[in-house]
Amino acid sequence: MSNAVAAVSPKSPLHASGLMLLSVLLFSGMNICIRLAAEAGLDSMQVAFFRNFFGLLFALPLLYQHGLILLKTERFGMYVFRCVIGLCAMQTGFWALVHLPMSQAIAISYTTPLFVTVGAVWFLGETVRARRWSAVFVGFLGALVILKVWTFGASWLNSGVWIALLSAIFSAAAAINIKFLSRTEKAEAVVFYMVLIMTPLSLPMALSVWENPSPSAWLWVTLTGAFGTAAHIALTRAYQLGDVSTLTPINFVQLPVIALAAWMLFGESPDRFAVIGAIIVFSSVIYIAHREAVLGKKSVAAITDEKIRPDS
Repeated sequence: MSNAVAAVSPKSPLHASGLMLLSVLLFSGMNICIRLAAEAGLDSMQVAFFRNFFGLLFALPLLYQHGLILLKTERFGMYVFRCVIGLCAMQTGFWALVHLPMSQAIAISYTTPLFVTVGAVWFLGETVRARRWSAVFVGFLGALVILKVWTFGASWLNSGVWIALLSAIFSAAAAINIKFLSRTEKAEAVVFYMVLIMTPLSLPMALSVWENPSPSAWLWVTLTGAFGTAAHIALTRAYQLGDVSTLTPINFVQLPVIALAAWMLFGESPDRFAVIGAIIVFSSVIYIAHREAVLGKKSVAAITDEKIRPDS
């Protein structure tokens, strides 16, 4: 098989989707641990610091494996910019997870694909056709159903909702920045630089609300760092293999995981609108995955046909 055919093999988008799904499950575990750490008495800003600190510790094997060459880069400024955006997304997102119902915080984060899709078109030059736009939009409508927006009224002015939405915007910007970096940088370098820079950046905010962690809090923040680092490795590798706007809707899979955890651990029972919204969201994700698989097969068939033409 030629390099051209291999480059667009259907296995590539499937591999990228698998890595994205893995990252979503790991991020779900991280989010659950964040809430558990808060239940154990830690402020969200302190949890954010420990997520970065333990994430750095769990990322050290990457430096041992690759050596100091891993730190060699000509794009350090972009790394710093990515970390500033990422820290803003982290602080606002952690606050939302602690102060809002978990399913609500996650549902609001599902607006991220809309911002990513627009940003991917403007800044990455990715082609997003009508069907994918429609599928992402349907997924967003599913999140709105979960939120029961028709019952909010004046509560739309609630600062918690807007902080969660702000986190989605920052997360979209960070995702686009990761895609820029992944064009030239190793996935391991992107992850290592993230925790290396964000750990000292997040320390001053943590010190302003510092409480000595309890034994259970230590467990949850340690797991937060482990899950977070592994999730970012999987996420960055996924972005190297596929389009941001294609992969981001897979984040919707996080909904049933978080909803189940919130019910079992915190007594937050989802209502029928959460179930209806989940069905809508899953339908959009399934359609996107099916559509991408069909397009991938067509691309391979077209290139193969071009290669075997007698006049080629």
